[in-house]
Amino acid sequence: MVDQEPREGGTILVGLYVPDCIPSPEDRLEELGSLVAAAGAEVAHAVWQPAHKPGVPRAAATWIGRGKVEEVAGLVERLDAGMVVFDAELSPAQIRNLEKELGTRVLDRSELILDIFAGRARTRAAVLQVELAQLEYTAPRLRGMWTHLARQAGSGAGFVGSRGPGEKQIEIDRRIVNRRVARLKGEITQIQRRRARAVKARNDFTVGLVGYTNAGKTTLLDALTGAGVGGEDALFATLDTLTRKWTVGDGLDVVLSDTVGFVRDLPHHLVASFRATLEEAVHADLRLHVIDASHPLAIDQMYAVRGVLEELECDPATTVSIINKVDAASPEALEDVRRAAELDAEGGEFLHGGIIEVSAVTGSGLDDLRALVARRAREGWVRIDVEDDASNGRLRAYAHEHGTVRTERFDETSWIAEVELPSRLVSEFERLRAR
Repeated sequence: MVDQEPREGGTILVGLYVPDCIPSPEDRLEELGSLVAAAGAEVAHAVWQPAHKPGVPRAAATWIGRGKVEEVAGLVERLDAGMVVFDAELSPAQIRNLEKELGTRVLDRSELILDIFAGRARTRAAVLQVELAQLEYTAPRLRGMWTHLARQAGSGAGFVGSRGPGEKQIEIDRRIVNRRVARLKGEITQIQRRRARAVKARNDFTVGLVGYTNAGKTTLLDALTGAGVGGEDALFATLDTLTRKWTVGDGLDVVLSDTVGFVRDLPHHLVASFRATLEEAVHADLRLHVIDASHPLAIDQMYAVRGVLEELECDPATTVSIINKVDAASPEALEDVRRAAELDAEGGEFLHGGIIEVSAVTGSGLDDLRALVARRAREGWVRIDVEDDASNGRLRAYAHEHGTVRTERFDETSWIAEVELPSRLVSEFERLRAR
């Protein structure tokens, strides 16, 4: 992307990286370009500047150095670019300075991701969560946004007369934003509590799909459940939780949920806001971490997802690594991903719930995945010999719905059966027995 022929119109990408960083500058800008495409814009050109240290700007006022600012300004004029996107989180002052220097709109990485989320939110929960994340992004930037009004104030000495209309508007806006943030947090907390209660109240074994955005989670859900949802080749195609029943064999059903995808350097407030959407993964009995083995940055993506799961306090022992798209990956890439999946970010042994290699497209490995989930779902099950009143339909229905009826027969007055149930459901089953 960095070496592509410049095109008129569209968006210019700008990065500031240590030259030997992982992912490489070219790969980082490639992902930024995918984010721009997901937002509905077209990439015109991409440039990057070497950084002295990771995360340290070359110039405090403009993030990149003076020479690079002039280069980008020249590109904006020559290509008639409508926007410049920076692969970092910029301060309000930096955005203001860059827009003045470049003569066009400037976005940072966080604002771009928030824009994508805002365009794809559908349910009430997702809409609320995106709005909260946007307000939390905007709130610290109010002072910089209103600087033009502050300059209208008089030049009186000291504090007397020095508070212009900009300062007043900042305070008004800050109160409005704070009230709205408090209201949104209250509504989201209620949604989160309802979802947490619903997940915990489920008698079924729950499985959550997690992974980097566009890793193939929705396609895998389709392949496993026949849901017909249809995976989309786009970043953040799924924002809202999709839940389907999945039969893993021997009459055993589990609940499978697809969740919002992760991405490198996902804004922290966005992760916090989407905690309600991620309840399905946080409280799942088992998580399936889907890894796109065909992606050149598969290992970096895997560690990025693990970092978010750690932030959400998910137990690694209940997370299975699903190496997906094995049909599209080279043998060398597969071997690299296999080795990395066994290790943590520091190179030590990683405590995980297992590793399965699959292809959601060809169906390879899906039987092994079903068998693994079935084994985990049946852990802690108990076998019960039952002899109860033949008219006790509630007991029979409960056994068939929540467990496995191995054998059953009826005599004149009794239902005689051999039932297997999760241990957590035995007390409810016993409560339904007539005798």
